[in-house]
Amino acid sequence: MTAADDVDSGVSDDAGAEVEPSTHLPDRVRSRVADLAADCLGRMPDEEIPPPLKRIASFAPTRRGKLAGSQILGVLSRDPVFRQRIADELRARLPELVTVIEDQSAASDTNSDAVDRAAVAYLLGRPDWASVAASAAQADTRDPRPLEATRQVERLQRQLDTVLEEAKAARRRNRDQVTDLKRQNAELRHKLGETRARVRVAEESATRAETAVVEQTAAAGAAASGHEAELRRLRGRIEELESELATVRRAERSERGSEALRARLLLDTLLDTAQGLRRELALPAVSTTPADEVEAHIAEEGSRTSSGHGSLTSDDPVLLDQLLTLPRAHLIIDGYNVTKSAWPDLSLERQRDRLLAGLAPLTARSGAEVTVVFDASAMKNRPVVNRPRGVRVLYSPAGVIADDVIRQLVAAEPQGRPVVVVSSDQEVARDVVRAGARAVAAMALARLLTRS
Repeated sequence: MTAADDVDSGVSDDAGAEVEPSTHLPDRVRSRVADLAADCLGRMPDEEIPPPLKRIASFAPTRRGKLAGSQILGVLSRDPVFRQRIADELRARLPELVTVIEDQSAASDTNSDAVDRAAVAYLLGRPDWASVAASAAQADTRDPRPLEATRQVERLQRQLDTVLEEAKAARRRNRDQVTDLKRQNAELRHKLGETRARVRVAEESATRAETAVVEQTAAAGAAASGHEAELRRLRGRIEELESELATVRRAERSERGSEALRARLLLDTLLDTAQGLRRELALPAVSTTPADEVEAHIAEEGSRTSSGHGSLTSDDPVLLDQLLTLPRAHLIIDGYNVTKSAWPDLSLERQRDRLLAGLAPLTARSGAEVTVVFDASAMKNRPVVNRPRGVRVLYSPAGVIADDVIRQLVAAEPQGRPVVVVSSDQEVARDVVRAGARAVAAMALARLLTRS
């Protein structure tokens, strides 16, 4: 259903409600009244438009009178307030014609159309509107051509007004669109400038990075060349040293026989001299050892804290066995260093008992002097141990670690006596070797005890 059909249905409903005086208007005057009222309706504020005509007011000016003329005339007949508002709009729109009609000179005015005069007189509510309408009807029967031309001009004028309004609205829309496009263009230009700036920064960073890569590559190549040259020089030096070492070894092998013979002859001489000197001086057997003096000194001291050094790689137990065969050898053992390396899962008490039990047959078999030093810095009371015959057991005093006691024992021995220290502590081993003793790893003693 179209808007025209909807309006026609509304007009048909109001047709029966129309009353005097609009029903006595001539057809042309009636049509002109509808056109003028429809034009004024589009200029009125929305709150002044009667509810039945609000929808019609939204139509185009040329369609209001054509589609809803009867409905507008019906509201004019029933609503005097609406009719007065239409009259006010006419006074503002057609002031000259309204002035002529209100001065009661409408009948003598020949410059205006009779139909227009009759329509305006009706809308203004003039008492003589009927006679003016009758005059317009007579003029219409005599010569309709001037009236038709006038109406044509009015229609064209209304169309022109409509086109001008539409052109103004289109111009406003276009102006808004141009403003929006200018704003968007400015934003795009700003973003483009920022993007170009970021691109320039990125290109400069990339150029610097490429330059840095080239420089680093060149430096790395130069360093690699220098390293290769240094490596070749070191390899040549190694080959020279290996050649010199081979020459020295060959010379040592050729001299070893004569040197061994001279050393054996010197040793036999020294032994014979020592035995003769002992008989001549009638020297008694030594009843005490330097370690006994260290033991007496330590017995007066307190306790200490453990060193906690780790084990070195185990040596062959055969080496330790051979060292113990030397005459009057002194075996000094770092007790907990051996037990924690050999039996880490046992308690300290069981570790001590197992070590001392294994040393008993070794001492009896080798005849060496054996001293075991246990770390007791954290204990005020020394634990009681079952000390085997020929084995000396020492606890380090307060504030002194077992390593220092071992160094003290080694320092107390005379130069030349065979002293063997069993410890995997690298620092202890280095110090005792510097003092003239031999160092053996803890696992060497543990394996030797297992074999015994």
